[in-house]
Amino acid sequence: MDRAKKESFATELQERLDRAPVIYLTDFTGLTVKAMTTLRRTLKDQGAEYVVVKNRIAKRVFADTDLPDISDSLSGPTGMVFGYEDPVAAAKALSDFAKENDKKPAFKLGILESKILQPEQVDAIAKLPSRDVLLSELAGALEAPMSALASALGAKLQEMAGLMDALKAEREQAG
Repeated sequence: MDRAKKESFATELQERLDRAPVIYLTDFTGLTVKAMTTLRRTLKDQGAEYVVVKNRIAKRVFADTDLPDISDSLSGPTGMVFGYEDPVAAAKALSDFAKENDKKPAFKLGILESKILQPEQVDAIAKLPSRDVLLSELAGALEAPMSALASALGAKLQEMAGLMDALKAEREQAG
């Protein structure tokens, strides 16, 4: 890779780091080109991107950011997953892919909100429900008390109407 290409790659890497709220580092040793293509497609469907990086360039780019120092993890074959939309979906897609492909790629670490995540923490994130599932569960949890309140108020209105009818009938008989 000539100097101009390295500079261009470093600039693109910096832009990806700036845009992505979550980054997962992987070791892609043993993955075929076909498997890598499948992984990239799977991650793209989840709003993430998989990029093979040169460790020296990545170290240089990371040194110019506010992100934690991960230079110890930048050795050997390194692929970075940039999660642009949902950190859980990207981790889940990577984890599911690894289960189907002999534990490849292997997690090295993750960075979420400028905090380093160990591989077991990334696995824990992958086991969480997706953002959409959590939002629907939250909506259900918020809707249940409101529904109960509406039912209780409706029952009180029915009761009041019954009492008014009874009072009317009583007055008609008395009068």
